[in-house]
Amino acid sequence: MSQPFETWVGSRYVRSRSSNSFVSLISAISMLGIAIAVAVLIVVLSVVNGFERELKDRLLTMTAHANVETMEGELADWQGMAAVARDNPRVRAAAPYIDGQALLVFGEQLSGAALRGIDPGAEEQVSGVGRVMTEGELGSLQPGTFNVVLGVELAATLKVGVGDKVTVTLAKGIVTPAGVVPRTKRFTVSGLYRVGMYEFDRRLAFVNLGDAQRLYRLGDSVTGVRLAVTDLFAAPEIVREVALTQGGTVLVSDWTRRHVNFFRSIQITKSILFVILLLVIGVAAFNIVSTLVMVVKDKQSDIAILRTIGAHPRSILRIFVTQGSVIGVAGTLAGVAAGILLSLNLESIVSFFESVLGIKFLAADVYFISDLPAELRMPDVVRIAGIALLLALVSTIYPAWVAARTAPAEALRYD
Repeated sequence: MSQPFETWVGSRYVRSRSSNSFVSLISAISMLGIAIAVAVLIVVLSVVNGFERELKDRLLTMTAHANVETMEGELADWQGMAAVARDNPRVRAAAPYIDGQALLVFGEQLSGAALRGIDPGAEEQVSGVGRVMTEGELGSLQPGTFNVVLGVELAATLKVGVGDKVTVTLAKGIVTPAGVVPRTKRFTVSGLYRVGMYEFDRRLAFVNLGDAQRLYRLGDSVTGVRLAVTDLFAAPEIVREVALTQGGTVLVSDWTRRHVNFFRSIQITKSILFVILLLVIGVAAFNIVSTLVMVVKDKQSDIAILRTIGAHPRSILRIFVTQGSVIGVAGTLAGVAAGILLSLNLESIVSFFESVLGIKFLAADVYFISDLPAELRMPDVVRIAGIALLLALVSTIYPAWVAARTAPAEALRYD
């Protein structure tokens, strides 16, 4: 034989024969347990990675990398601020915006919403709103047209479509002889967008910057300037550079500060899930201990004969370490293959079951996103497979040590 006899014997003990079919069944169950645990851990971590990726992408679709505002909430010289920002080599684009609150009314339907005034051309350079339009175009928000673009969930709540007119009512009123009258204006719905996050699709509407200035009576002022930077993760440093170059007292913010709790909670959840599911792998690996203990009891006579013909205790140790290692390697490889396959096709599988069962696993009004994404990262797969193999190897040590200490005379006394 080209392979050592210890490896050959250990591999033979894993395969099923009529005389030890029950022990072989236990070995198969141990393999299956490790495979399921590894596959589940890979899929769960892939889903968490997918949530993190989708959350970041969708947040940045609607949120600029950084923004600059004033303490008073009105930035008069926004053109100067935008020019200073564009002069920074690490700033790709700058766009003014106006943020406000309003009540949208259509017939008997009404809903509160955040109203954002934008310059459509400049906005498309700092965010991805134009890419998520489902009806109409962002360019329809021309000054003086009093058009509005709504999220699909907000439009569904108001029961409006493109071409309908909604009444925008502000909390700030107009003083008249008859008393304080709310400030209102009729806007035409010129487009709908869907980013896939309920927070935006349900609560954010866009109007033209000039129309928002007239509506909120800001004159030529805006709320602030939004920036798109070349290095996403250097946004805090870049926006501070812009503010210091401009001078004066301003408020700066960036995407990492506004949504830091989201990403921190995802990382904490990922760590907790990894530890919990690692315990599942540990339990599955512990089955190898019980399997090998049963094999050692079943193979007492075989061990005694091998010792009698000159096998060293180290050889006996290697035989059972080999058997446990084969179980661990086979289970881990099967789990890795199943986990990768499920992770790569998870969205299709979930969509199939949703259509068959007629249910939605992720309710849009409860979770941040309504889809179940998955992102397979090979470092996670390697780490999971390595830990599973290590636990399986450690589980073989005690039963193999017991087998190596078996006394031939005692084992053959009643045979």
